[in-house]
Amino acid sequence: MSVVALEWWRFHKVRNAGVYDLKDSLASMNLGGAYMLLDVVIVVFAVIPAMDWVYTHRWQTVEITPWTFAALYLGVEFCYYWFHRASHRIRWFWCAHVVHHGSEHMNFTTAMRQSWLYSFAGNWLFYTPMVWLGFEPRWVLCALSLNLGYQFFVHTQWVGKLPRPIEFIFNTPSHHRAHHGRNPVYIDRNYGGTLIVFDRLFGTFVEEREAVDYGLVRQPKSNNALWLTVHEWVDMIRDIARPGPWHQRLKHLWAPPEWERDQPGSGATRDNPAHVPQRTS
Repeated sequence: MSVVALEWWRFHKVRNAGVYDLKDSLASMNLGGAYMLLDVVIVVFAVIPAMDWVYTHRWQTVEITPWTFAALYLGVEFCYYWFHRASHRIRWFWCAHVVHHGSEHMNFTTAMRQSWLYSFAGNWLFYTPMVWLGFEPRWVLCALSLNLGYQFFVHTQWVGKLPRPIEFIFNTPSHHRAHHGRNPVYIDRNYGGTLIVFDRLFGTFVEEREAVDYGLVRQPKSNNALWLTVHEWVDMIRDIARPGPWHQRLKHLWAPPEWERDQPGSGATRDNPAHVPQRTS
């Protein structure tokens, strides 16, 4: 909390800075606190047992040394990139991840804004390949925790662009500010956790150039932690419940968040390029 206080002190006297909003930050911290409490319970009683089962069927056993841990960290970063990309392009995962993008501000409390339902959605499944390769589950979760810890510090407007070699390799505050933008140029970009190299390799990188407009295109006007957690799940269930063929109704589970079936008589679809996406990147 000390870095939050320092950041707030840095910006609170800046006229029209708009970096902090009390209600928004309290909502973020409430979500973060609940996420931490529930995630510990779910990880201990569900995720670790599931990963232990995968580990019993591992390809080989990898002993942890400084070199193998470095390889593990890089592998976890690769898995995180695909988890994060899937969380934007598959609606089931987006229902959990949308919580993190629900703030119209960028500061350290925004990093705390997490969904209570990540484990339910299955985010941990993306890291099981590292367990199957032979890394003990607790070491995989340790590497992931370090990765997420690093990411806390990229949620800020306090740090400008860093020297070019750092910006080229690492995920930086500049790259992550773009990631949280709802500007069309920034949507679905910069998925990296610690590194930005996979975004460069797979064509999802964008540089922060224009001023970032933070938040969701379809912004929930609420600071209620429960509604912020479930609103996209509710919308998805409503879309599935609408009349139509089952194969199209169920497609809402795995299609991109902006996809929508034809509205009878209107011709409007989320597949229409003219449609503005409902989410930020």
